[in-house]
Amino acid sequence: MFIPQGWRLDLTETEPAGQWAAMKSLLAMADANSAWESVWVYDHFHTVPAPTDQATHEAWTLMAAFAAASGRVRLGQMCTCMAYREPTYLAKVAATVDVISGGRAEMGIGAGWYEHEWRAYGYGFPRAGERLAMLDEGVQIMASMWRTGTSGRFEGKHYDVDGALCHPQPLQAVAVDGAEVPSIPLWIAGGGEKKTLLTAAKYAQYTNFDGSPAGFAHKSAVLKAHCQDVGRDFAEITRSSNYNVVIGTPAEQEARLRDLQRVFERHVPDRAESAMVEWRDNSLRGTASEIVERLAAMKDLGMTYAITYFPRATEDHEQAEQFAAEVIPALQ
Repeated sequence: MFIPQGWRLDLTETEPAGQWAAMKSLLAMADANSAWESVWVYDHFHTVPAPTDQATHEAWTLMAAFAAASGRVRLGQMCTCMAYREPTYLAKVAATVDVISGGRAEMGIGAGWYEHEWRAYGYGFPRAGERLAMLDEGVQIMASMWRTGTSGRFEGKHYDVDGALCHPQPLQAVAVDGAEVPSIPLWIAGGGEKKTLLTAAKYAQYTNFDGSPAGFAHKSAVLKAHCQDVGRDFAEITRSSNYNVVIGTPAEQEARLRDLQRVFERHVPDRAESAMVEWRDNSLRGTASEIVERLAAMKDLGMTYAITYFPRATEDHEQAEQFAAEVIPALQ
């Protein structure tokens, strides 16, 4: 599950001095309950659906803190923006987090999309093709540093590196051409059919894209075709999706949605109505049995890893606890 970090206006009811304690409490709950395999954060600097003065805690700082504050649960970001950090630096940061955590890091990586954030932080905003090319090159550099301890000589259109070292290497290993080599698992996020899914076919251990039945089936078919083209076994790649979850009786669902709407109306009043359309029309919403039925149908399509987001989760642990008790066991 995602740990609220403020990006989605999900820490607005908690004073800044108490936000780390709130995040750590939810982390501890997940760490203690083996139903949860992993916890996640987003790699963003400004809130959505619009930038505000509310806190958004930085992803890789949280990754290091989570690594030190937990002992079992795996730690990921869905997903790190390739251009926000040089790939050599990012590989080093991720390897350090992997060591601190005892080998529990996951690398979610994507091309990035939040234009306001890009420009505000001085990254410009290259066209989509350039961002996707940066993703492909950056993944190659990171994989080399983790597997061999060095970037070697890499001359790309966007990155030019020569002998960047990565020691310590990650504690984890992945299978490459039948051999186990040091590496952090790579989650290539996004459903771009010409570039992103091709990069995933070449390098990913996991993908993350559209979680609707029709969308997931289509993206899976595109990924499979790319795997055939590059000579990759499609079955080696675990396919995942993200879901906004509202679980409970109909009355409980409605109460939680109204509570969420009040947050949007308070902080982004001109975006509140459109933000709620996503939650009312596109979330994984229902009783535990209804949610099991929907996820079981996705499992039949090949979606075997779901990353869940519960609104106001740092204040309301009940939804995550019910999901862990009634939904996850029914799907395992």
